[in-house]
Amino acid sequence: MKRAIIVFGILGGILTLLVLGLAGGIVLDRQLLASTGGQDLVSLVAGTPPAGIPSDAVPEFELMAEAWNLIEARYVDRPAVQPRQMTYGAIDGMVSSLGDTGHSRFLSPEMVQAEQNFNQGQFEGIGVYVQMKDGHLVIVAPIDGSPAQQAGLQAGEIILAVEGTNTADLPMDQVVGMIMGPAGTSVTLTVLNPDTGQTRDVTVTRARIDVQNVIWHQLPGTQVAHLRIVAFSQGVTDDLKKALAEIRRQGLEGIILDLRSNPGGLLDEAVGTASQFLAGGNVLLVKDAQGNTTPVPVQGGGVMTDIPLVVLINQGSASASEIVSGALQDAGRARLVGQTTFGTGTVLNQFDLSDGSALLLATEEWLTPEGRVIWHQGIAPDVEVALPANASPLLPMAEEGLTAEQLQASDDAQLLKALELLTGSAQASSGPGREE
Repeated sequence: MKRAIIVFGILGGILTLLVLGLAGGIVLDRQLLASTGGQDLVSLVAGTPPAGIPSDAVPEFELMAEAWNLIEARYVDRPAVQPRQMTYGAIDGMVSSLGDTGHSRFLSPEMVQAEQNFNQGQFEGIGVYVQMKDGHLVIVAPIDGSPAQQAGLQAGEIILAVEGTNTADLPMDQVVGMIMGPAGTSVTLTVLNPDTGQTRDVTVTRARIDVQNVIWHQLPGTQVAHLRIVAFSQGVTDDLKKALAEIRRQGLEGIILDLRSNPGGLLDEAVGTASQFLAGGNVLLVKDAQGNTTPVPVQGGGVMTDIPLVVLINQGSASASEIVSGALQDAGRARLVGQTTFGTGTVLNQFDLSDGSALLLATEEWLTPEGRVIWHQGIAPDVEVALPANASPLLPMAEEGLTAEQLQASDDAQLLKALELLTGSAQASSGPGREE
């Protein structure tokens, strides 16, 4: 079983990100609700419960059947009465009632397939990380080099409408379905910038996106590598090892590990990544529903356990990113620069349903090696630095051809602070000490 620890969705092929996991039970008997036509569903529940319905939940299923029958019989817009959409809406509502916003969630079959594609590093779509907040889809960050980034979509913007259709209070899978589409086609989003209060329309042309999860570049005028991990998809640890080997071969003397707007990914890849920089100890603690904690140790053979290291984080750093940054911080291996992370904190398992849809349910909570709770709190940086208004992070792919002077003139205050810590202090990789 592979566990994923993702918080955000991706409007790529459709997406809510990355999981492979348990096959499991059905929470709602979709066939019962979706295929009975005009029959009285209450009569199907009364008496002996049908297979799959717990005996102590019969009254609740009767209530759902009552509402189903009323909608089917009385709702005036007949084409809008779609059994499968009603079923998916009911399941999505059940998961939402848990209050685990942005974590546990329902995936349609298309979203399951898209996640599998993204897990393999490729998909079709616009390429942007999102989360549900207050009934709206909020952009966390565009994927590096994606159509969304090229079209100017920005972190924090709220998607108000898709092709003119108001998306307020629609389930995430429905909004994603409105945005998805094949490469070469376009979609127009109406987005609101909460900082300025301005609304604008952005047209994005969908494309096939091959995600390069590990990219790096030597910062001009320095002996420091700017190493970015975009997401913790399958194979990231191997890609990281290759990058680190080349960094060592070139004789560079420090690394800025950029985890900004990295939404997470596979737990195994998070452990593998952290293990490249740690000589021993634990990467995280996993706490189950009974309160028992199990340590997840560092894997031996790390290739960069002594090089000076600074880690960049922000509000879009989540899940696996928080595992890695928390482990490095607790071990005193690196200082963290930027802003407090998202605060995911749960391990999600996928339970497949009968029609190819799935439930992602939080079954465990993860803690830093020192037992710090991250769920809803996040990882705080040692040195807090916010980007100036309207500034964008400088990415390794954009550093090709920059001069040292152009780098210093960049508005990426977080990257420049990390560089200062590495080049201006011999203690840059020592234990954490929070600065403002």
